[in-house]
Amino acid sequence: MSEPIINKVAESGLITLDLEQYFPKGETAVFDLKDYLFMGMILKEKDYREALKAKDWSEYKEKNVAMLCSADAIIPVWAWMLAATYLQPVAKELVMGDEKELHKARFLKNLSTINAKEYEDKRVVIKGCGETPIPDYVYMEITRLLRPFVKSIMYGEPCSTVPVYKKSTISGQ
Repeated sequence: MSEPIINKVAESGLITLDLEQYFPKGETAVFDLKDYLFMGMILKEKDYREALKAKDWSEYKEKNVAMLCSADAIIPVWAWMLAATYLQPVAKELVMGDEKELHKARFLKNLSTINAKEYEDKRVVIKGCGETPIPDYVYMEITRLLRPFVKSIMYGEPCSTVPVYKKSTISGQ
């Protein structure tokens, strides 16, 4: 008689957290202040205000927008603020920086929606090796979020994990 096959991974009580589900989605666009500089170096307030007022902002509708200045120019603080007043009503998300910084800010914002208390005293495996490359900062952030609550954190797949954190059973630690 053969023994029934037992799925020890399923019975282990491990919870797998797939970070791909928090990957930022949606179209992105860049708003570059260099396009509003006089001679590529100077921001003239009157011209800038008129240009922003006349601009068709629909190209940013429901997009995630990175706001930057790719020219080597000194941009006054109010200029960023003024552009934001036009972008905020149409853009889905607005971040000052390049597209990489936009992606990072959105990924971290998505992670912040996790209710870490739901994982209290649970054994959590942070899934590795997926279809989508996940930046290192995401793994650090999920560890920071979960550590105060979980019994343990592991990295990898439930059948082959690397231990990252285990709550001490010693009182006060």
